[in-house]
Amino acid sequence: MPHSSPEPAFTELLDGAAWIRPCEPVDPGPGSRPAYVVRLDVELPADVAAATLAATAHGIIEVFLNGRRVGDEELVPGFTAYRKRLQVFEWDVAGYLHGGTNRVEVLLSDGWFRGRHGFERRADGFGIETALLLGLKGSSGSGEAFHVVSDGTWSSAPSHIIRADLMDGQSVDFRRLDGDGGVDGPWSAVSIGTGALYDNRSRLIPTSAEPVRRIDTLPPVGVSSPRPGTAVVDFGQNLNGWVRLTSLGPRDTHLVLTHGEVLAGSGLVSTENLRSFIFATGDLLPAGQIDEVISSGRPGETFEPRHTTHGFRYVQIDGLPGALDPEDIRAVVVHTDLLPTGSFSCSDAALNALHTAGVWSFRGNACEIPTDCPQRERSGFTGDWQVFVGTAALLYDVQAFSDKWLADLAADQWADGRVPTITPNPAGGKPSGVLFEDLSAGSAGWGDAAVVVPWELWRAYGDEGILRRQLPSMQAWVDYAARSAAANRHPARAERRPVPAAWETFLWDSGFHFGEWLEPGVPPAPNPATDHSIVATAFLHRSAALLAASAKVLGEDELEAKYSTVAVGAREAWQREFLTGHGRLSIETQAHYARGLAFELFPAGDREAAAGRLAELIEQNSGRLGTGFLSTGQLLPALADHGKAEEAYAVLLSRGTPSWLGMLDNGATTVWEWWDGVDRGEVRGSLNHYSKAAVLSFLYTHVAGIRLSEHPTADEAAYRQVTIAPVPGGGLDWAQASLQTSQGLLSSAWRIVDGDFVLDVSLPPGTRARVELPNGTVLAAEGGQRTFSVPLHQSVRA
Repeated sequence: MPHSSPEPAFTELLDGAAWIRPCEPVDPGPGSRPAYVVRLDVELPADVAAATLAATAHGIIEVFLNGRRVGDEELVPGFTAYRKRLQVFEWDVAGYLHGGTNRVEVLLSDGWFRGRHGFERRADGFGIETALLLGLKGSSGSGEAFHVVSDGTWSSAPSHIIRADLMDGQSVDFRRLDGDGGVDGPWSAVSIGTGALYDNRSRLIPTSAEPVRRIDTLPPVGVSSPRPGTAVVDFGQNLNGWVRLTSLGPRDTHLVLTHGEVLAGSGLVSTENLRSFIFATGDLLPAGQIDEVISSGRPGETFEPRHTTHGFRYVQIDGLPGALDPEDIRAVVVHTDLLPTGSFSCSDAALNALHTAGVWSFRGNACEIPTDCPQRERSGFTGDWQVFVGTAALLYDVQAFSDKWLADLAADQWADGRVPTITPNPAGGKPSGVLFEDLSAGSAGWGDAAVVVPWELWRAYGDEGILRRQLPSMQAWVDYAARSAAANRHPARAERRPVPAAWETFLWDSGFHFGEWLEPGVPPAPNPATDHSIVATAFLHRSAALLAASAKVLGEDELEAKYSTVAVGAREAWQREFLTGHGRLSIETQAHYARGLAFELFPAGDREAAAGRLAELIEQNSGRLGTGFLSTGQLLPALADHGKAEEAYAVLLSRGTPSWLGMLDNGATTVWEWWDGVDRGEVRGSLNHYSKAAVLSFLYTHVAGIRLSEHPTADEAAYRQVTIAPVPGGGLDWAQASLQTSQGLLSSAWRIVDGDFVLDVSLPPGTRARVELPNGTVLAAEGGQRTFSVPLHQSVRA
C-alpha cells in the first residue's frame, strides 16, 4: 500500500513533463535490445545558482548533464510494483550546469520493466515500451527561473550499449562513440507515451529506502590462461555486481566476459549450475551473465557495464590479444547501500568464516530488493525474506529496505489475500496466466512474509507505523489462510476420515504448498497433491499469533481477540492431527520438531521430550542436520532453548554433507541453495542463497547471547529491553558480538579465564537488560558497562 505523505517535491518539477519514448523502429527482442540515448540541448542563464532534477523511467536510467554523470546511484529508479509504485529520484544539479547551451542526456535500458526476469527469464513483464519522465527546474543568481521537461522536442538514438539486460548481460561497442564521448547518431524524434499507465501519476512516489551503489572493489586473487586468448580471473569471493576492465586492446578487439560461480575441469568458467528451466516443458534456459565489449582503440577506455548485474566469483575473458594484466581488472561489488550494524567473532576460525560467508550471501542478495540469488532468478521470493529478515536485522539496518518491499508486497497481494511467491511481481495483484506461478501463490511459509516481516521489523526497530501500514495486508493473508483451512480438505484425509473432525476447521490441508523445501535427500517435488498440512497449519498458527500480537501493540482489541482465536484453533488442530503424545509426532522429521518448538506448538509439558526426540533424529542422521529451507534457522535455538546446547553446538560444528562448515570445506564463500551444492566435483543450483545462513542468528542470540523478546511491548522493542544470556560450548574460549541499535551500541563479550566465565556487557543509555549467567545467576543491568564473572563447570566447555 502506498505510504501517506505530503505532496512530494518532484510534483512541481515534473509539472508539464510528458512520458517520452525513444524511437525504436525495430525491436530486436528480449536480451538483444540496446540502451537508448534520449537528449535535449537547452539554453540556461549565465549564472545558474540553484537547480534540481527529478527523473524516473520505465526501465533503468543514467542521467548526464554536459557529459557528467549525475549522482552515484545505480539501477535507477529501482525495482517496485511499477503499476502502483514507481520511485522518482531527485538530485541537486546546480554544479553540473553553466550559462548558455547545456546538454541533458539520459541512457535508458530495459531493466526490470521489460527485461528478462525471474526463474523462467520472461521479458516484458511490466510493459513493452521503455520511457522517461524528467523535469529540471532552477534559477539564476538574479532570480531568472528556468524549467526543462521531457517532451516531444527531445531526440533519441541507439547508444553504444548495443545490448542491455539485467540477466543476460550487456554489450558495449565503443566505436559508436565520437571523439567527445557522444553517440554518433542517427538521431530521431521521441514519441509521447499514451495510455492508462502513463496517465497514472498517483503511482509516482519519492525514494523511500537506500539506493543501490557501487560499494566496494576487489582485486583478482588469481589469473589463469587455460587456452590462447582466454583469461580466467578468480576474485576469491562470490559476489553481486560487475567487473571494471581497462586496457581493452586495439580497435575492433572483441572481448566476451562470462561470469560464473565455479570452474569446469578444463579451467574455464562453467554456468551449467545456473541454468533454469521452463516448468511447462522442462527445457533448460541459457545462464546469461555474458558481457561483451568492442574497443575503439582510444586511450583510457574503461568497460564497466552498469545496466546489468551478475552473481559470480570467476569471470572468463575470451578474445584477448595478449596476456591480461591483473591490475587492469577489478570486481565491483554492487548492492543496496545498507548501513552495517552487527559484528560477531569468536575463538573458532571456522565459525568466523561462516559468519563472513553468510554476510556475503546477504550482500549478494540485497540489490534493490531482497532476492533469492543474484544470478539465476534474482527475484524477491517472499519465503526467502520471511526466513532471513530477522537475521538480516542483526547484520544491517534493513528497516527502510524492508518497509519499501512490504509496500510492494501489499500492492501485489491478490484480492482474496493471497501473496504471490515473488514480489515485486510482473503480474501485479492478479493471476499471471502461468500455471505454476498462479498455483504457488499463497504457499505457506512464503505468503506468511506478509506477517512475519513486519513483526520482525517491529521487534528490531520498534516502529508502530510499519505495523499500522501493513495491518490490512497482514489481515488479508491470515484471513485467506484461515478460509482455506475451513473450506477445503485434502482428498486423502477426506477418504481416510469421511466425517471431518471438529479441529479441521483450522487444519490447513488444501492448496499448493512448497513445504519444508530442499531437505537433504528429499528431491524437490512441487506437487499440488502433496499434503503439507503439518507445515501449513503451523504457519497459520504462527501468523495468526503474530497478527494478534501486532493488533495488541496497535491497541486493536477486537482484532487481537479475533486472531488469537485463529491461532489457538490452528495450534489445537496441529496437536490433535500430528501429536501422538509425549512430545512425539506422527510425521517425524527434524524440520517438524524444530518448527513445532520454535512456534510453541508443543504443549509446555511436552517440549523437553520433543527436543530430546529432535536430538535423537539428529543422532540417527550421523549427528548432522536434516532441515531444509524453512526451519534451518530454527534448529539450533530449538535445541539450545530446551536443554540441548551441546547437541546444538555439535550440529553447528559438524563437517561433511549436510552441514554449514561442509560448505566452507568445499570452497564456499557464500551459503548455498543446496546442502550438497558442490559434492565430489558435481555442482548443483545457486551457490549464493541466504536462507540457510539464518544460522547466523544463533551466533548473536545464543553464542554471544544478545536476545530480544519474541513478543516485545513498546517498552521492550528496538533493544530497549534485552536479555543477555550467552550459551558457552563447542570448545569456544571466547565470543563477542555487537549491535548498533536505535538506542546506541550494544555488545556482549565473554571469555573463559582459569575456569571462570567472564562476561563484559555494554548497554546504551536507556536500555535495560536481564543478564543470565551459565551458573543460573540472573541479574539486572542498565545502560553502561558491566563485567560479570562466575565459575564455569568444565562440562559446559565440552
